[in-house]
Formats: sequence, structure tokens, C-alpha cells
Amino acid sequence: MGQKYLASGIHVSLRLWENEPPNEAKAQTQRDYETVGYVIAGRCELHLGEQMVLLEPGDSWVVPRGAVHIYKVLEAFTAVEATSPPAQVKSRDEAPDAA
Repeated sequence: MGQKYLASGIHVSLRLWENEPPNEAKAQTQRDYETVGYVIAGRCELHLGEQMVLLEPGDSWVVPRGAVHIYKVLEAFTAVEATSPPAQVKSRDEAPDAA
């Protein structure tokens, strides 16, 4: 999926998305973990439920566990994210997308 895992514990993991290229909005996703993130560079739209948030350098965000959401990268995007529980455990990263 493009991320680099920086650290992982029992209850949380930290990953880096580095220079993710601009893309069209992907299909809605729903994950079995909570995500918090911080934008280092670039711009991205986060569509969370009925709300759209423009993420720019210095912004932070939260996607609650089970929330339907979409990311649309507008400019090469670099951010760090923490997931709890760790996204990579039990193939949570591979969870099927919601329709």
C-alpha cells in the first residue's frame, strides 16, 4: 500500500506515507483500527462520512475505528500516522473496502 512502518507495539503502530502521488478519490474504506495523522508535506482531501477536510502541512486528523472514509491526494503527500490497534497485525491493512 506504500506505507513504511516506523515502529510497532502491542497497542499502536507508527507509519510514514512518503511522497504519495496525486490520485483520484479511491473507493470508500472502513477499517478495524483508529488512525491519527500529521501532514508533513502536500495536500489531501479526507472525506469522512458527509464531511470533507482539506489536509495541509501542519494539520492533524483522526479517523475513528469503523468510520467510512476516502483519501484523495491532491499534491505529493507525506504524513505520519499512528494506528491503534496496529494496522498491519492480523492483515487489518487488507480489510475489504466498504461499498
